[in-house]
Amino acid sequence: MSECKLDHTQEDVQNKFEQQRGFLPEDMHPLFQSFFQQEHTQDILNEVFHLLKKFDLASEEEQTERVNRLYLVLKNV
Repeated sequence: MSECKLDHTQEDVQNKFEQQRGFLPEDMHPLFQSFFQQEHTQDILNEVFHLLKKFDLASEEEQTERVNRLYLVLKNV
């Protein structure tokens, strides 16, 4: 996953989630709903955005790594 120098807003992250939601585990959806009800640091927003970015195009192995990382972030914010 390449790093980007752009800062992403919560709205950017929500839009990216909506684009990728069909490719994510169902039990992750409520975690995202909770996530979006809170404020987060720019680092967290950028990380979540990039984990979601082009998720559907990632290999199965890459998707598994991203899902694990998303669970880690979403359950600890």
